[in-house]
Amino acid sequence: MFPAVIAGVRRRSERTGYMFDNDNKIFVLDTNVVLYDYRCIYSFEEHSVVIPITLLEEIDRFKRGNEIINFNAREFSRELDSLIGDRLLNEGVALESGGTIVVNTNIRKDEHLREIFWEDTPDHRILSLAYNLAREHGFGRVFLVSKDINLRMKAKSVGLMAEDYETGKVKDLDELYTGKNLVEEVPSELIDAIYREGSIRLDDSGMAVEPHPNEFFIMRNGTKSILTTYMKDDRALRLVEKKKAYGITPRNAEQTFALNALLNPATSLVTLSGKAGTGKTLMALAAALECRREYKQILLAKPIIPLSNRDIGYLPGDIQSKLDPYMQPLFDNLSVIKNQFDEESEDFRRISQMVANEKLLIMALAYIRGRSLSKVFFIVDEAQNLTPHEVKTIITRAGEGTKIVFTGDPYQIDTPYLDSRSCGLTYLIDKMKGQRLYAHVTLEKGERSQLAELASNLR
Repeated sequence: MFPAVIAGVRRRSERTGYMFDNDNKIFVLDTNVVLYDYRCIYSFEEHSVVIPITLLEEIDRFKRGNEIINFNAREFSRELDSLIGDRLLNEGVALESGGTIVVNTNIRKDEHLREIFWEDTPDHRILSLAYNLAREHGFGRVFLVSKDINLRMKAKSVGLMAEDYETGKVKDLDELYTGKNLVEEVPSELIDAIYREGSIRLDDSGMAVEPHPNEFFIMRNGTKSILTTYMKDDRALRLVEKKKAYGITPRNAEQTFALNALLNPATSLVTLSGKAGTGKTLMALAAALECRREYKQILLAKPIIPLSNRDIGYLPGDIQSKLDPYMQPLFDNLSVIKNQFDEESEDFRRISQMVANEKLLIMALAYIRGRSLSKVFFIVDEAQNLTPHEVKTIITRAGEGTKIVFTGDPYQIDTPYLDSRSCGLTYLIDKMKGQRLYAHVTLEKGERSQLAELASNLR
């Protein structure tokens, strides 16, 4: 992440007593970096990491609770305590990477900053600390690291260098794996052979590069086309047939691919990304109902992102009443599937029975922490609002026979410290491509309605 430099002469800080290497960079951390990744202090290689005393004060406010930021706050405190032992943090602690970590208490504003940022806030204290370090050690050496865009802009307005915490970010979103490709000018006889035999060996397909396992292809020659997927173990391209799932019929090639991945017992991890109205959640739920006999339970969950960053405790009613508004989109998708059938039909009644018996359960994502999920079809909706660490935590809950599906739109993020390159969904797609048990499809065509598609495409 950061270029290596040669350690030089050490210079003592007037306020902390710690001696920084003259040639090394100094990274000052904002609290939100720690709440995003509690192991962030190990991401700066041989450079110096400064923890503002304000960060430690703020961490105390986040230790209680069941959300990921509360977990990260607790783990960071434990990590720091384990790291320092009986040493003094204001004197600096060496890291195995060759870098150092030190706590700095110099939050005093000089006259210049006091005139600009007159309000005494945690952000301004951290900014003041970084500014004081820059005045002492050079503005070219000190970097404020924050996931808060406004704080970074404030820092740059007073001459401080500031940057986002980049660890875990996908470098180029345009190059993100889509799980599907269009292959033009495929010989007609090749398409006919796949239709006739059901598959074709990769060596006979004419493809120059071996695809990823479970990657999908639209192979076309003029008006003739065929849908295929790559089977790694057989080194073959297999025909993808258009199938129904519990009354839901895919309306385009992407939805056909998605349903194929969701119904494939060999893929225990599936991600579906795309804008609103492309059918991500609907396809996942329909597939879960179609293969319900293979699983003990179907779970649908989503992260709760309170409006205006207010805790849901202010809402009236019991916990279920508080959660219902957030879960309603999942119930809406379930209603779409139920409405495919007559109210007196067995398929319609079966869904109601599954909900009543909790064989199909819609819940807040926070409630699965600590659970072990065996033989469960687990759908995580709006996964773009999860951090990479949260995604890892969810996947590690998977027991034998469990299938996990993440759906979401990386461009519709509701949390303030995530973006399309750093969210857990993007991270997962980038890291998992190439694995035999994984399949991904990016859905691009909206199928909700012409009006919804028009609104989604407007810029």
